[in-house]
Amino acid sequence: MKKHLLSIFTLFALASCGQKEKQQEPEKENLDQKIEATLQTATEQYKYLGSITPKSRYPKTYHAQKDSLETSDSGWWCSGFYPGTLLYLDEANKNNVFKKQLEPVLDDLKREQFNKSTHDLGFMMYCSFGNAERLTPKKEYEEVLMNSAKSLITRYNDKAKCIKSWDSAPWNHASAEEMPVIIDNMMNLELLFWATKHSGDSTYYKIAVNHANTTMKNHFRTDFSSFHEVVYNINTGAVTKQITNQGAADDSSWARGQAWGLYGYVVMYRETKDAKYLNEAENIANYILNHPNLPKDMIPYWDFNAPGIPNALRDSSAAAIISSALFELSKYSGKPLASRLKNDAETILGNLLTPQYIAKPKTNGGFILMHGVGNMPNKTEVDTPLSYGDYYLVEAMLRHKNY
Repeated sequence: MKKHLLSIFTLFALASCGQKEKQQEPEKENLDQKIEATLQTATEQYKYLGSITPKSRYPKTYHAQKDSLETSDSGWWCSGFYPGTLLYLDEANKNNVFKKQLEPVLDDLKREQFNKSTHDLGFMMYCSFGNAERLTPKKEYEEVLMNSAKSLITRYNDKAKCIKSWDSAPWNHASAEEMPVIIDNMMNLELLFWATKHSGDSTYYKIAVNHANTTMKNHFRTDFSSFHEVVYNINTGAVTKQITNQGAADDSSWARGQAWGLYGYVVMYRETKDAKYLNEAENIANYILNHPNLPKDMIPYWDFNAPGIPNALRDSSAAAIISSALFELSKYSGKPLASRLKNDAETILGNLLTPQYIAKPKTNGGFILMHGVGNMPNKTEVDTPLSYGDYYLVEAMLRHKNY
């Protein structure tokens, strides 16, 4: 009965988003034109970005004050977004303009298929090799993806029934007897679903479902806001802490965390067709879209409870992820909710595709999207471009084009 009432609440609450002030919505007839123009800009930006990125390095962000591009090696959690964006841009342009730029990147990145020290192999390997395999199926890509899935499930703990995120360390508040799990980890489950479909081995599917169920039980509050980090006892599976690392406070709602949760449960419904995941995704969307601190243009502050609102920084990366997730969610939801979700996805995307957020060619270090917030509490990547912001922005544009 409770879930039924929540579904009804979600339907009416989300439908009420249409009553928000009209000025928040860009002219929809211009959105297609904005997308085409931005894709052209993005293509030129990533040609430039490729020309200034050193070999075997991956663009992370750009520091305007120093005019400095920050890069990483292949082991950084964001390494898959750069090749993933190149693949999306080739898909959008219906050509292989980035083929020569892409091949050495994938050849370098493939070493991470055996990396068992990170939960981020979905981000790293599925956003890159997953898109490569989807667009140009190759046995080599399949092998990389299967090995990546095998590496990822070594971090699964059957007591807690979820995948360990970071290894235990003082900075993430976990002792040797504990394991931290962050909401971001929902984004790595898509790789496991692919692995079961490819191999026929249901182990990967079951681990993904268990992780999603555990996260749904322990990460979300009654209003469907999310903790960033939940810490479990590795021997009993008991919850020992519900905290944050990147949000404003333990009881706050970190915007990108909400975006990861929304996107993750949309994927869960797509892959399982279990209605409880659709219900979860719709309720998370309801929390985001009806939050009193969501600005009129629907580009969220970096935390829904950030100090200094309305003067707090926005997070364009969270907005891009939310928009992309809403486009897909709207295909699964019933009417009139579906049209409202699609409308809000278009509103967010349209407001991102403006000079306020889209960089001019050969500025912003070659990145597309400006004004992302990586980790505010630790003062890293604050009000900068972010590789994942670009990836999900291009994905959202493609989802609108292919709707």
